[in-house]
Amino acid sequence: MRVISGSAKGRPLKAVPGMGTRPTTDKVKEAIFSMIGPYFTGGNVLDLFAGTGGLGIEALSRGMERAVFVDADKKSVEVVAANLQAARLSEQAEVYRNDASRAIKALSKRDLQFELIFLDPPYKMTAIEELLHSMQELGLLADKAIAVVEHDAVNRYADEIGGLALRKRVEYGEIAVSVYDKVAPAT
Repeated sequence: MRVISGSAKGRPLKAVPGMGTRPTTDKVKEAIFSMIGPYFTGGNVLDLFAGTGGLGIEALSRGMERAVFVDADKKSVEVVAANLQAARLSEQAEVYRNDASRAIKALSKRDLQFELIFLDPPYKMTAIEELLHSMQELGLLADKAIAVVEHDAVNRYADEIGGLALRKRVEYGEIAVSVYDKVAPAT
């Protein structure tokens, strides 16, 4: 595992020990950034269910300004911090150990908004639509926010979730990636 492009290109990233986390493969990561970027000029990224932090770190490397990483697992949080240090991006990031729904409530109290959100939960979790609704209701989504959901290919999420519209859904074997764009409210 490594950073594919940008300021931290080529830097190796550690995996979380054990079988509880499955890092996004370089092939899928490259495909995701081809769909949403590939590069950015500032903005905030939220890497919820961060695991190794690979997606958020890639976004920082490609030009996002700040990142918040959240994972409920202690080992994952430690690995994210180590990977940020290895990529020399620690000063642009905050890492928290927390449950996803509690984390988004805490973030909303800070009046933060995110231009890019990664949701890569354990595949058995299917509450993604509820989390996206909550993020929108709590005001965490910036005007032109993009939400990227990595999930089991057997799951198919709605084409519209609150104020988010499905841009693209792509399958890579057992993995699927669904990309949503925040839609401007009708006037």
